[in-house]
Amino acid sequence: MPFKSLPPSPSLDHLKNQARDLQKALKSHELQAFQRIREFHPKFRSASDQEIRGADLTLGGIQLAIAREYCFPSWAKLRAAIQKGMTDNVNIPFCERIADPAFRNAVELLDAGDEVGLLNYLREHPIISRQRVFFNSGDYFGQPSLLEFIAENPIRNKTLPANAVAMAMIVLEAGARDDRSAIDRTLELVASGRVARECGVQVGLIDLLCDYGGDPESAMAAALGHGEFDAVEALIRRGAEVDLPVATATGRTETALGQIGAASPDERHRSMAYASQFGRIEILRALLESGEDPSRFNPIGCHSHSTPLHQAALAGHLEAVRLLVEFGADAAIKDIMFGGTPSGWAEHTGQKEIVEFLNNL
Repeated sequence: MPFKSLPPSPSLDHLKNQARDLQKALKSHELQAFQRIREFHPKFRSASDQEIRGADLTLGGIQLAIAREYCFPSWAKLRAAIQKGMTDNVNIPFCERIADPAFRNAVELLDAGDEVGLLNYLREHPIISRQRVFFNSGDYFGQPSLLEFIAENPIRNKTLPANAVAMAMIVLEAGARDDRSAIDRTLELVASGRVARECGVQVGLIDLLCDYGGDPESAMAAALGHGEFDAVEALIRRGAEVDLPVATATGRTETALGQIGAASPDERHRSMAYASQFGRIEILRALLESGEDPSRFNPIGCHSHSTPLHQAALAGHLEAVRLLVEFGADAAIKDIMFGGTPSGWAEHTGQKEIVEFLNNL
């Protein structure tokens, strides 16, 4: 889920009004409002629309969701940042936001691919391999370890050194090998990041991290959501299960069709998202015929700010768009990040035939 950015001079009163508007939208039972709460309020990540509708959400709880939309872990931290004029921190390059100079030096050596320099430096500062840096954000890179910087996800330099696998091994051997959460998190970042693939080190890093105990299942959802299919196949080779979402996203049609009946509601929901995003028509039809809701927002981790119709339209899958509409998909629904309709998303990527079809409904 993309996070919103605060304007240059944010107003706390304006943000309070956003919270009140969201409160009104919830009372009006707007699907977009339910999805925003599900996405950004930690107590409702797995809640259904009905459960959110029946919850007694205070204004304080709604303000928490607003703060997390803007990448702050709490309303109090968002308010403090605005009052101190520190909200621009999230737009400063990551390395410049690292307060610890020793940690920053290690990241710079890692980025440079300096094997000898990093090896000697971590011998002198062994704690850095097990340390974390805390950024003023609540996003997916809010508390990274040194190892996680090897993934180049989020993108900082638009490249990785050719010896990225060797650099990662140095960090692992220096102490990161004992931090299983850092290994799994790095595996997820590598498997879902395009820079590692473009630089030819993605599969090598996946194999290394799995050799050091990384769980291939932990990275699968992120890899699927970003369409990193080389990474997906590497994770399968390392032991990840080919369940319904995996089979759907990778186009293993026969396998997917055989699993729909026994799949869990969460697996079916994710598979709807992938079938629409990647244009898996036979599987999409089977899911719709089995009762999946074509207007339901995608699950967290699957471009959850949008619906299946948004994703099919964006990717140019006309047949999928037609199929979703045939089964009742709401073509007027707006995503919760940009406020765009599926037609608007199609227009953004130049899908003229889809724009014409949706606009003529």
